[in-house]
Amino acid sequence: MANIKSAKKRILVSRKRAERNKSIRSAVKTSIKGVEAAITAGDKAAAEEALKKSISAIDKACTKGVYHKNNASRKVSRLSKAVNKMA
Repeated sequence: MANIKSAKKRILVSRKRAERNKSIRSAVKTSIKGVEAAITAGDKAAAEEALKKSISAIDKACTKGVYHKNNASRKVSRLSKAVNKMA
């Protein structure tokens, strides 16, 4: 354990940020699974609705610095491509 006050604070702050990042990542993964579930079920309307929510979650994660912009863009692109490919 750190002895210096600033080092103790950094530990607390980094722990809090890590928990926040983990929560945001988890929410993004859950929303992506919702889109994939709708795709496998073959329900295009539900997939498009889930895609909107998922894109919103991914963009929020990107603006908060949880995901790099290219990573977020890649996720959105792959999901959009999968939904557009549906009959």
